[in-house]
Amino acid sequence: MRQELFISLYEKAFPLVARYVAKMGGSFDDAKDIFQDALLVYYEKVTVGQQATIITDKAYLYGIARNLWHQRYNSNRKEQALENIDFQLESEWQLQQDKVLQYLQTAGEKCMNLLKAFYYDALPLNSVKELFGYSGLRSATVAKYKCLEKVRETIKIKSISYADFLEEH
Repeated sequence: MRQELFISLYEKAFPLVARYVAKMGGSFDDAKDIFQDALLVYYEKVTVGQQATIITDKAYLYGIARNLWHQRYNSNRKEQALENIDFQLESEWQLQQDKVLQYLQTAGEKCMNLLKAFYYDALPLNSVKELFGYSGLRSATVAKYKCLEKVRETIKIKSISYADFLEEH
C-alpha cells in the first residue's frame, strides 16, 4: 500500500518539481534529491497526523520541494561566496607580498638577509649583531635603519604610495 502511494506521488508531483529545479538552475539529480527529501517530510507529517493541513498531495510536495530547494540554493550560494572571498584575499595577499619583496630586493642581498633575520625570523638584536658580525647593538640598529631607508628611497623614487600596495592591478 505504501509503495503504491509513493509511486502515485512520484507520478503526480515529480515532473512539477523537476521542472522547477531545472528552471532554478539545478540538475536532474538535484531534483531527485530534493524530491526524496520532500517525500520524507511529507511522510513524517502524514504519519504524525498533520494531514488535515494538506490540501492536495501534489501541491504539498511541490511546496516542500520549493522550500528545500531554496534552503539548499541559499546555503550553496553562501559557501561559494565565502570561497570566492578567500581566493580573492589570498591572491591580494600574494600580490602585496610580491611587491614588498621586489622593493626589498632593491636594497641588496645583505640588507635582505638582515631585515629577514630581524623581522621575519624575529631574532633578538643581540643575535642579529653576532650573526652579521657587527661590533655592537648600536651598529646593528644603524645597519637595519639604513636598509629600511634604502627601501623607502626606492619607493619614493618610483612614486609609489602605500595605497599602491592595497589596490589590485
